[in-house]
Amino acid sequence: YPIFKTIESDYSSPIDTHYRLGIKMKFNLLFSGLLLIFSVAAHAETQSQQQINKQTVIDFYQTGINQKDGESAAKYLGKNYVQHNPNAQDGVEGFKNYVNYLKTNQPQSHSEIKQVFTDGDYVILHVKSTLLPGDSGQAVIDIFKLEDGKIVEHWDVIQSIPQQSANHNGMFWNS
Repeated sequence: YPIFKTIESDYSSPIDTHYRLGIKMKFNLLFSGLLLIFSVAAHAETQSQQQINKQTVIDFYQTGINQKDGESAAKYLGKNYVQHNPNAQDGVEGFKNYVNYLKTNQPQSHSEIKQVFTDGDYVILHVKSTLLPGDSGQAVIDIFKLEDGKIVEHWDVIQSIPQQSANHNGMFWNS
């Protein structure tokens, strides 16, 4: 039997306890800071991508629908472009056919983007579309889904703008 035995206890000095708490607090603070940095960076990346998606759709719309240049607008479309409007064909070629139809049959048509909304990979346009200058036109909601910066799906809802309305609100903001 050893003469001197090591005595172990659960007792910690106030200095040891303070030191351990300080280490824990520094770790928690560092961890929280890193989480904050990564979440801000992810949010900024999402915001940045939404801005890119928004601009892609606006450029696509202006080039394809208003300038009626289907060939140039096609660069904004994904390979497998899906069209949910039952009167339009799927695919890049289907979109080009639609633009050629506009160019031939409705050369003075114009679509004015009134409002743009983004939500992740979706861009939503609120549009006033006219076939001829001065006509009442139609209110359109266009919904686009993007993947990897390309438009891959499109939906729309179209409503004629009446000559008379049951209210004075208008169909567009500031109208």
